[in-house]
Amino acid sequence: MSYGPDKKSILVMGCFDTKSEAFAYLRSCILALGEEVITINTGVLGTTEDFPVDFESDQVAQEVGYRITDLREKRDRGHAMDVMGVGAAKIVGKLVNDGLVKGAIGMGGGGGTYIALSAMQEIPLGIPKLCLSTLATKDLTRQIGHKDITLMPSVVDVAGLNSILKVLIKQAAGAIGAMAGSAALSGLSPRGNIAISMFGNTTPCVDQCTELLKKRGYEVLAFHANGVGGKAMEALISEGCFEAVLDITTTELADHLCDGICSAGPDRLTAASEKGIPQVIVPGCLDMVNFGHLDTVPQHYKNRKLYSWAPDVTLMRTNAVENEILGKELAEKVNASGGPVSIILPKNGISQVDQVGSIFYDPESDDALFESIKKHAGEHVTVMECEMHINDAAFADLLVNKLLELIINTHKS
Repeated sequence: MSYGPDKKSILVMGCFDTKSEAFAYLRSCILALGEEVITINTGVLGTTEDFPVDFESDQVAQEVGYRITDLREKRDRGHAMDVMGVGAAKIVGKLVNDGLVKGAIGMGGGGGTYIALSAMQEIPLGIPKLCLSTLATKDLTRQIGHKDITLMPSVVDVAGLNSILKVLIKQAAGAIGAMAGSAALSGLSPRGNIAISMFGNTTPCVDQCTELLKKRGYEVLAFHANGVGGKAMEALISEGCFEAVLDITTTELADHLCDGICSAGPDRLTAASEKGIPQVIVPGCLDMVNFGHLDTVPQHYKNRKLYSWAPDVTLMRTNAVENEILGKELAEKVNASGGPVSIILPKNGISQVDQVGSIFYDPESDDALFESIKKHAGEHVTVMECEMHINDAAFADLLVNKLLELIINTHKS
């Protein structure tokens, strides 16, 4: 073991078998900054003698029940990448739990990038993560997920050292060193922190709620309900970062149902219930499903009510059938909560474009949503209806007052 058991280090992970020279240079650049280094070899074909390796590839594979020789003999690159990604993540998770990680950096092409990003999923918010990659300019949304990972284009392939790669590696080392030396996000207490979900169509409501909560001494962290934002909010709720949740914009449920581009997956609206923290929920923007440019809307939706919110954003109005399903899903997820929950229904519209005279105004579809929520909500879930629009100032007042009531009652119990 080349790292100190009581010192926080920067993880350097990658395929040391085929990119040994580049990683040796990266390691030397980080050490020159006065940092400690922990090295993890995720290469299947071999190792390196250019520098000490703290976790060899066989150790990585064994975390998932494989021997490295098994992966070599199988000669299935995709399978090997999956195994090494999961194995590296397990090792990284243990190092993080032991308090030994202050930053992480990986390098590589397609395979190395996939494995590094997989391993970084075990590193919590605030510990810097950087990947110097040939794929940095590609869409890596799925691989990055909700994590605060910085991608840096390698410009040239991460292979043998050359004048361009040496400069970029040195810059990458400087970047991770500087980030690791910055103020760390540690000892975060949930007390006083409120998570809130927002969209362009609910911004007036969110802004008003934020101001009201700030005046009461709360810090409000807003998450854009675009899929990634919802996943990030759910993950941070699970990590215990919030005292309560004001979930105004639950639109991601509609995208998940109708295969829109803003789905946050099946676990949206579950973390707060599992944590048992107070939550006030609004079916905000469940009147819409998000697609990209108009020509990307699936053929079976072409005859639906569509609206171009922006050139690259096409909204589809949800109908009564879909809203009945969404209302049931929302209620059933909330029913699982071990904490206090209120669902508040603004009967005059659930988005900016859902009000009298606007393109998505459809009282029948909204009623189907509201009735479904009321029908399926459990006895311990409070459901309130009000003759307001979601962006009315009075509605924001109602939401904040209800959330504060739940928080106060929780502290008393």
